[in-house]
Amino acid sequence: MRIHVTDLQHGDMLKEDAFNPAGLHVLPRGTVIKTEETDLLNRHKIDYVEIEPHHSETAPDILSAAMQSHIELAIRGYQSIFLEALTSGKFNETTVDLQLEPLLRTVDEHRDVVSLLLVLEREDVSLYNHSMQVGMLSYYMATWLGYSKEECYAISKAGYLHDIGKSKISPTIRNRTDYLTEYDMQELRKHAKLGYDVIRNSMDDETTSLVAWQHHEREDGSGYPQGLTKADIHPYSQIVAVADTYLRLSEGKKGEPKRPLLDILREINEMGFGKLNEKPVQALVQHLMSNLIGKNVRLNSGETGTIILNNPSDIFKPLVRVGDQFHDLSRERNLIVDEVFI
Repeated sequence: MRIHVTDLQHGDMLKEDAFNPAGLHVLPRGTVIKTEETDLLNRHKIDYVEIEPHHSETAPDILSAAMQSHIELAIRGYQSIFLEALTSGKFNETTVDLQLEPLLRTVDEHRDVVSLLLVLEREDVSLYNHSMQVGMLSYYMATWLGYSKEECYAISKAGYLHDIGKSKISPTIRNRTDYLTEYDMQELRKHAKLGYDVIRNSMDDETTSLVAWQHHEREDGSGYPQGLTKADIHPYSQIVAVADTYLRLSEGKKGEPKRPLLDILREINEMGFGKLNEKPVQALVQHLMSNLIGKNVRLNSGETGTIILNNPSDIFKPLVRVGDQFHDLSRERNLIVDEVFI
């Protein structure tokens, strides 16, 4: 299993030798990771290593019973928070913590993020489910970016609550899955400022409120509701915006096939040049692409194979092994990865 050095935990074992960018052998396979080994890898500027998979991550069922339970708890909990906000214009902050904290404790133990997201994609994604996923993915991204545990929790909480303003939008508009009129769009866009108001009525936390208000802003000023530019968008909002955008693209539109994962990551990567902040974009793209190595895939040719390597010249066109053959998708431009299997 290929992971980022910042995700290493005490007791992990290297599956392959670790070499620095200059080709110097740094650690042999079989090395058990402790603080000294992590420091050595960092000094040699080694970003990714192969470790032996954990037993829980080689099991056919990707989600442990505990994680599945906590995911369901967070979704049901968000529904109750949402309904409370709908009826009273505010919610109980303690209820939020009771739903979110158990989920994030379990998330800390699960590092194959691609498999986790693919499992969750199989579900019927509701507003409640989407909010849970944004909170969870925001937590991962904050961790990858080096935020403290307290900051990661705050960012995840802001992601979890980012769409709470939709509780004040007419359900006829909020739940519509077909064509939205210009009036409908204008009404729906009000959820950002309404979310700010609901959170301010519920919590003494200006930052979490700002995230709800700003998560649709874009760095070139093309977002809403205020048309803010990069300098005026809070860093937490920038992270949640990337998580929200990625998951919206992954969910697809009703009646349309879901887009290939690599297409979505390519689009997110392109948005990192002017619309979404480049730091959380690169954290997301690099970690998910690293997680793809070793995953089984189906090509648009109908063949199934395994991703062996990400091409440095075009990271979204990996090297795929099909039986005894290797397909370099950066050269065979007619081939694309249609589907990634868990």
